[in-house]
Amino acid sequence: MGVTDEVTMDVPFSTLADTVLERLTAVYADAADPARAAPMRAYMKDVAPFLGLTTPVRRALSREVVDGLPRPDETDCTAIALRCWRLPEREYQYFAVDYLRRHARVCSSAFLPVARHLVGTRSWWDTVDLLAAHVVGALVAADPALTAEMDAWIADDDLWIARTALLHQLRYKERTDARRLFAYCLRQSGHPDFFIRKAIGWALREYARTDPEAVRDFVARERGRFAPLTVREALKNIGA
Repeated sequence: MGVTDEVTMDVPFSTLADTVLERLTAVYADAADPARAAPMRAYMKDVAPFLGLTTPVRRALSREVVDGLPRPDETDCTAIALRCWRLPEREYQYFAVDYLRRHARVCSSAFLPVARHLVGTRSWWDTVDLLAAHVVGALVAADPALTAEMDAWIADDDLWIARTALLHQLRYKERTDARRLFAYCLRQSGHPDFFIRKAIGWALREYARTDPEAVRDFVARERGRFAPLTVREALKNIGA
């Protein structure tokens, strides 16, 4: 478990990204609060330095950054996300994740390698989980052929890639491929890491909102293969 190593990916040219990053770095830096930055970094297990921006402040500043700017295309999204990922402070990655969540519909299946890079670089739950549910999940929903990629991700040695595969259907509700969800849970049932065990339980708990009987039956049948944490999470809202 831990933060993955920094890797690089080519950043495409984007005039919009130039404007966004110029505005973003100016307004975020001006609002930095060093007194908050240290405890924020400690809470996030030293994944990155922080500017010390609270969530309400950061979101207000982000609205200021994008005010009046045109809708991005896929190239713009790629450039903005990758450039934010290269900046040291974590709030810039939060901006990128929020930006991608807002504009995921403009991205095609060709964006998946970029999403994988973001998931697999400077990885921690604070960015990975939102990318999984709102970006990767949106890409796969728009292009079901990408399920083959998820089938590969669930077996990846990088726990954050596997966690993303587990969580990518989190918002699908009745569109959830239950067979695939259950298969993914079983595929990683023996994983020793907390973040995988928690993700299995979370994915099952969320699907239980749509089909509680299916989840209850699945857990009853396979209970012995899962950690107690996973079982507790899966059945939290529906009981044994």
